[in-house]
Amino acid sequence: MRIKVAMPWRFRVGHIAAIGLTAVTITPVTDGFAAVSKPVVATSPVETWSYADVSDLFLASPVVARVRVVEAIRLPEAPGVATPGTRIRYYLVGDVTSLIRGTGGLAPRVAWLADVAPDARGKPPKLIKTIVMLAALPVDGKPGELRLTARDAMVPWSAAAEERVRTVITNGLAADAPPRITGITSAFHSPGNLPGEGETQIFLATASSEPVSLSILRRPGMEPHWAVALGEIVDEAAKPPERDTLAWYRLACALPTDLPSAATAELPPEGVEAARSDYKFVMGALGPCTRTRSQS
Repeated sequence: MRIKVAMPWRFRVGHIAAIGLTAVTITPVTDGFAAVSKPVVATSPVETWSYADVSDLFLASPVVARVRVVEAIRLPEAPGVATPGTRIRYYLVGDVTSLIRGTGGLAPRVAWLADVAPDARGKPPKLIKTIVMLAALPVDGKPGELRLTARDAMVPWSAAAEERVRTVITNGLAADAPPRITGITSAFHSPGNLPGEGETQIFLATASSEPVSLSILRRPGMEPHWAVALGEIVDEAAKPPERDTLAWYRLACALPTDLPSAATAELPPEGVEAARSDYKFVMGALGPCTRTRSQS
């Protein structure tokens, strides 16, 4: 049985072009939609993305919603966007079943554009009745329209994926959330009275101008200790942030690999060497900012 979807009068070509296009990749759903009465749910790639991947996409998206697709209108191919055999352009309409993030609210039915990959057989995927999670931008003056924030900003929904996204967003919007790091302003080193003893402080620039600094203490016969201060007061007893937390993400995924020369310009040569060594120690303790998400 086929379902014929007529394009609503309000969705003219010029209207669609005004929404803007962002391509996406979704996992195809192979169940036929015509005879299925309940929504089709697929495994979501969000479940296997790294913490940095999830944070990159959903912290940068002012609108995050769970949506049930009710219309999928295939559009003509466009050069450079919907490549034959690789992407199929769709105008999608869906009912919002949960607003995960969105300060201004969201219309109960939304529309967006997406370039979708064909299924494993090279056929157009069956989209109607699937449940997807959108990371998007609102369209000014058009509360029922969204623009995806990235190529892969429409993903199949799953309960586990939504829970993971909600946790990241909740932590990111908390009043005491670590601010976004934009660079390093300066570094200072104070040598101790004993050989191998010293303290380095590294001051970071943030998007909100909130003070953030790193402190590294070295004492003879002991492992170096470092901590991050989210404020003016440095707590020497504070522990380094655990991996796959917001504080870890803010540091590991934003700090440069090496301490910039400008940050140590006022230090003597021995102070520069110590500060650089301590900074490398911190970066090694943080570990790499792993990203596994593919937007191809």
